[in-house]
Amino acid sequence: MKKLKLIVLISGRGSNLKAIVEQADPLIDLQLVISNRPQAEGLIWAHQKGIPTAVIDHSQYPNRDTFDQALQTKIDHCQPDLIALAGFMRILSPQFVSHYRGRLINIHPSLLPAFKGLHTHQRVLEAKQREHGATVHFVTEELDGGPIILQAKVPVLPEDTEEQLATRVLQQEHRIYPQAIHWFAEGKIQLRGNQVWIANQSITSLSS
Repeated sequence: MKKLKLIVLISGRGSNLKAIVEQADPLIDLQLVISNRPQAEGLIWAHQKGIPTAVIDHSQYPNRDTFDQALQTKIDHCQPDLIALAGFMRILSPQFVSHYRGRLINIHPSLLPAFKGLHTHQRVLEAKQREHGATVHFVTEELDGGPIILQAKVPVLPEDTEEQLATRVLQQEHRIYPQAIHWFAEGKIQLRGNQVWIANQSITSLSS
């Protein structure tokens, strides 16, 4: 079976990148790790592992569009099948997102569509929710609003601190992101319009 050509974009420690690499999926060819921050911990880790890396420093570009153009040029040179955002802390332009429609995914630390944006663990605790979790989704022009591929839930315990809850959610992120990418590599995931299909079944029918 042809390997999935994957590029991962990071900005920080790269814990989800590490989970993907440590899964050692034989169906995946991790071609490149790109960071917008030269000193990102995950970038240093990838380099030490012998994984090709690149830096496109957003601070060196006058605006979002020129940064995205440089990022797109670098990505397109590799002709990847899938681009995975793994703690990539940049809002991407509509043109960039449209260019990779159906090939650009993200993992978000909440049960979308609830708690889009930042500081999700703190906001979940403040809202006294009983459940929290993580979501793998396609990236669209709407921030954290793309079609959902896979979710994992965790309970919110009465004694939870923000750090404890974040740790529990992160464990699930490390489980479901490699799983979703593996499904891509098997050719099981498609974006049809605004609906996700896995193994020719819609998410709706899978969850019903």
